[in-house]
Amino acid sequence: MSMITPEFEFVDRAVESIRYLEHGWPTNLCRWHSHEELEFHFIVDTHGKAFVGDYIGEFGPGSLFLVGPHLPHNWVTDDLPRNESVELRDMLVQFNLSSITKLIDAFPEFRELDELLQRSSVGIEFVNFDKQLAQTKFAEIRDAKGADRILKLLTFLMMAKKHPHQKRLSETNVARPNFKAKHSNISNIIDHITENFSDDISLEKAAEMTNMSVTAFVRNFQKLTGSRFTEFVTRVRIGQACSMLQGTDEKIATICHEVGFRNLANFNRHFRRIKNTTPSAYRNMTRVELQPSRVIMDD
Repeated sequence: MSMITPEFEFVDRAVESIRYLEHGWPTNLCRWHSHEELEFHFIVDTHGKAFVGDYIGEFGPGSLFLVGPHLPHNWVTDDLPRNESVELRDMLVQFNLSSITKLIDAFPEFRELDELLQRSSVGIEFVNFDKQLAQTKFAEIRDAKGADRILKLLTFLMMAKKHPHQKRLSETNVARPNFKAKHSNISNIIDHITENFSDDISLEKAAEMTNMSVTAFVRNFQKLTGSRFTEFVTRVRIGQACSMLQGTDEKIATICHEVGFRNLANFNRHFRRIKNTTPSAYRNMTRVELQPSRVIMDD
C-alpha cells in the first residue's frame, strides 16, 4: 500500500488576494489535498465525512470550518445515491496568512484574530454556527469586489472568532508554518513537542525551558493551546500515529513505540478515547475514503 499523499493545490494570487469558490457534488475539486492558503469552508447541503489532517468526523448542512495552511483536507458526501448530484454543496474562501499578518501589523485593532489564525493550523469547526447567517456572509463575500470583499471576510472572521463552541480537529499539523504568536516561549515548546514527540517530556522540564514557574507555564500553555500540557503531548503523539497509520505499513505495535507510548494497551486506550475508534479501524477507513480512486469513481 503506497502512502496516501495529499495533492498540493497552487492558488494564484496575482489577480486577487482572496479566492472565492463554490461547487456542487460530485466534482473533481473534492480530493485529498492541501495548499498554502487558509480555507474558510461552509457546507450548504448533504451529509458525509470530513477529513482534516488526522481528523475524521461528520458534516452536514451548516457545517463551518477553518483550515490552516498546508493542512490536508477533504469532504466526502456519503448520503447521495450514485447517480444523484447537488448543484451547490460548498461555499469557501481561500486567503493567504502573510497577507493577513501584514494587515494586522498595519492595523493593531485586528490583532484579536491572531489566536484564531494560530489555532487554524490544526483545523477548527464552528459547531452549531447559524446556517442562514453563514450562507448570507459567504454570499456577500462572493458578490463583493475589491477592498469591500476583504472587509467582508475580516468581519466574518471576527464574528466566527467570537462563536462560543469551537472544536479543534486534527491533533497535529507537522507541516504547519511558524505563526506569529504572542507567547513565543510557549510556541517554542509546541514546536519542540511536535518535533520530539517520542521523547519523555515532563511538565517541569517544559516550564524550565520557557523560564516560567510551573504555575505560570500551565496557565499560559492552556490559554494558547486550549489543552492541559500532558493531554496536548498525548494528542500530538496520537496525531503522529494517525499520520503513520495513513501513510505507512508499519505494524501498530511498532507505531505505538515510535510515537512515544511505552506499551500497546496504553496506546490503544488513548487512541480509542481521542479518535473514537481503534488504530486498525482508523487505518482501514482512511485508506478506503482517501484513495484517489474514490474521487474518480464518484465523478
